[in-house]
Amino acid sequence: MTHSANLFSLKGKKGLVLGLANDHSIAWGCTKLAHELGAELLVTCLNEKAIGYVEPLTKPLGIELVACNVEDAGAMEALVNRAVAKMGHLDFVIHSIAWAPLDDLHGKVIDSSSVGFARAMEVSCHSFATLAHLCAPHMPAGGAMVTMTYLGADEAVPHYGLMGPVKAALQSLVRYMAVELGPQNIRIHAVSPGPILTRAASGIADFDDLMRHAVEKSPLGRLVQLEEIARLCNFLISDAASGMTGQTLFVDAGCHAVA
Repeated sequence: MTHSANLFSLKGKKGLVLGLANDHSIAWGCTKLAHELGAELLVTCLNEKAIGYVEPLTKPLGIELVACNVEDAGAMEALVNRAVAKMGHLDFVIHSIAWAPLDDLHGKVIDSSSVGFARAMEVSCHSFATLAHLCAPHMPAGGAMVTMTYLGADEAVPHYGLMGPVKAALQSLVRYMAVELGPQNIRIHAVSPGPILTRAASGIADFDDLMRHAVEKSPLGRLVQLEEIARLCNFLISDAASGMTGQTLFVDAGCHAVA
């Protein structure tokens, strides 16, 4: 019988983490903890320029870092091929990327351009489906895929604008992917963190007000910490979460539970 403590270990697990931007990134929190728990990793950042900023994080840990802009033709295919060539197979994927053009993000949803809406949907939502399509054949023993969402998918959050409908689509995608990939024992989840000051969040207008409101609203009376988000994500990709799939799980100090 497997010792219960081993269920939380990632020793021997091999995975991809997309979206490293800096040491405040959710992707970095997940990467650091997954490495500590024994996982072998391939991690991405946006482009070659970004590598110079984030390689000081990954290099001391011996983690390979590659550039991957999901809008570039063939970029995700090349990424998955590189990961499989390096590690042989995949056990998990953590998708922590989101983007929208600032003009569309800062304006009203009804004023958003069709091009901006489509690009936001492609980067923040459909890229997760594409990633699953590419990775699933290389997950022979099953595994888990996790993406990031936000409360603005469920409620109309001031200044979240265009990303609200995009994240709502992402959460729906998670449910459909869970049904489609369940027979392969591949589990799919969305994690919904409370507001933290990541590079992506910095593009949202009046983000300081949003964080202040979260502190006032949350039952725990504080913001969630990067390490807490990472612990939930790494639980979901571990064997300890083997009976769970198709869910959106909140790690937001309880904000989602309060009207």
